[in-house]
Amino acid sequence: MTARRCIPWPDKRLRTPAAPVETITDDVRDIWRDMIDTMEAMPGVGLGAPQIGVMLRLAVVDASEERGQAVRMANPEILHASVKLRSHDEASPNLPGVWATIERPRGVTVRFLDESGKTAERDFVGLWGTSVQHQIDHLNGRMYFDHLSKTRRAMLIKRAGKNRS
Repeated sequence: MTARRCIPWPDKRLRTPAAPVETITDDVRDIWRDMIDTMEAMPGVGLGAPQIGVMLRLAVVDASEERGQAVRMANPEILHASVKLRSHDEASPNLPGVWATIERPRGVTVRFLDESGKTAERDFVGLWGTSVQHQIDHLNGRMYFDHLSKTRRAMLIKRAGKNRS
C-alpha cells in the first residue's frame, strides 16, 4: 500500500468527529494498510483516519518494540479507564515540531470492530493505552493539545507556527 500525507493543522477535518464504520470491507482494510504504512513512515505508534483526511472512525496502534503488531480498530470506544494516570510526551504529524507532556489514564478497556468485522474488547496499558486514547481523540475531533490549559495550548500552536516559517 502507500504512506499517505498527514493533513496540516488547522485543517477543519481535524476538528470534525469522524463517521462510524458500518461494516469492515476491503476498502476499509486498504485504508488500514495505508494508515499502518503512514504510521511506520512517521515513525509513530498510532494513527487516526482523520489525520490523513479520511473521515471514518478508524485507528491503528502499534506500540510494540519489535513493530509489526498493529491493532486495527473501527469505532473504538473506551469502556473503562484506570484511575492511575500516566504522563507521556505526545505529538502529532499534523502539527510537526512540537510536543507536550499529557496525563492520561494508564490503562483503558476498549471495544471495537476488528479486521474480521467482529466486536472485540481489549485492555491497553502504558504506551499502548496512551496511543489508543490519543487516536480516539482524533476520531472525536480533538487534538492532544486540547488537554492543555488555554495558555499552554496557545503557546504550543504559536511555537509550531514559528517552526514552519
